[in-house]
Amino acid sequence: MKVLYYDCFSGISGDMNLGALLDLGIDREYLISQLKKLHIGGYDLQVNRDMRNGIAGTRVDVVLGKNHGGNNGGHSNRNLNDIENIINLSDLSTEVKDISLNIFKKVAEAEAKVHNKLLEEVHFHEVGAVDSIVDIVGAAICFDYFKVDKVEASRVEVGRGFVKCAHGILPVPAPATVEILKNIPIKSEVPFEATTPTGAAILTYFSSEYTENRNFKISRIGYGIGHRDNDIIPDVLRVFLGEIIPIENDDKQKNYNENKNHRIEYISTDEEKLDEYDFNDKDYKVEDIQVIECNIDDMNPEMYQCTMDALLENGASDVYLTPIIMKKERPAVKLTVLYKSKIEEKIRDIILTQTTTLGFRKYKMQRNILNRNFTRIITKYGEVGVKNAYYKGKKIKSKIEYEDCRKLALKNKVSVQEIYREAMTELLKQ
Repeated sequence: MKVLYYDCFSGISGDMNLGALLDLGIDREYLISQLKKLHIGGYDLQVNRDMRNGIAGTRVDVVLGKNHGGNNGGHSNRNLNDIENIINLSDLSTEVKDISLNIFKKVAEAEAKVHNKLLEEVHFHEVGAVDSIVDIVGAAICFDYFKVDKVEASRVEVGRGFVKCAHGILPVPAPATVEILKNIPIKSEVPFEATTPTGAAILTYFSSEYTENRNFKISRIGYGIGHRDNDIIPDVLRVFLGEIIPIENDDKQKNYNENKNHRIEYISTDEEKLDEYDFNDKDYKVEDIQVIECNIDDMNPEMYQCTMDALLENGASDVYLTPIIMKKERPAVKLTVLYKSKIEEKIRDIILTQTTTLGFRKYKMQRNILNRNFTRIITKYGEVGVKNAYYKGKKIKSKIEYEDCRKLALKNKVSVQEIYREAMTELLKQ
């Protein structure tokens, strides 16, 4: 499973993000050719190697001409409708358009709430400028190019102090940035603006988990160089591209001691004991999730397994069936699918082609998920995975993985209950 991990130790802005993704391997000419599909001219995308505090990376500058804006006008004070028109009239792919529109809407909703305006009354200033359009649409192009399965991020450095913008002098982090980063773990250790509304919107749109626990094999590293040169912290955004390590192959996640009667110490993926792990104040993740539902009363029950398997294999977060009674007291099943918006086309196609439904309902919701990790215990029958959940810095739940118990039961020709009892006995010894 491909993962993109954002190490936001120095915050995130739109240009730093674009620099980091280019540094990861996006071809500059490919990005430029895709951005030309926006049909806005009057700017030059400059991509250069640069350094901050001895760290080499890629810096992106959008240099504007005197009369920038192309056919869409030279103004930078646009509203959401103006930006939607630019994107919708472009020749970009549907997926890139959808991502870009959703990120801009995220910023607009935050601005509307902060300034007590209707969505259509919000006028962008910094974000309406050509350089920010390039930052956001460029991010969408890069994510569509990488096609990762998951995006994770560290705690986000936002900075502190004050900043001058179109609205006047505002506190750091800016009100719109704070609104976008609600329920996201942050820190505020540097005396300047480290995270911008554009950067926050890009990060929170893509990232589904915020954790310092990096359980993946690194394949590439990208460094996006910012425009601030200071002695406090490198103005750099670091992004990792990697492969998530399956639990059964992660030797660093276990430490077996034969003198402890088949017990295993719980070791986190960064090789710290879980009992000493420093959890954040908010040790749960909050993510936006899309939901599709449809009621089905005329489908062969044998077909549901194939449909559910197809949905899960194509990236659905969860799939479940609920028995319902429809009009005329007709028994039926409600199919519910939870998924990330970037795979909506796949989910829609499966539902419409592999079920008998003639349509579906769709809505957006938010879910909170406890921080968790996976460890393994060793029994006399073999290894069994354990999922541990934490809240307020304490482990509150541990669940033995049924699938591991089932496989060991078949291998050892004993009952699943026997494997489960043995695993539970070892778990309680910890």
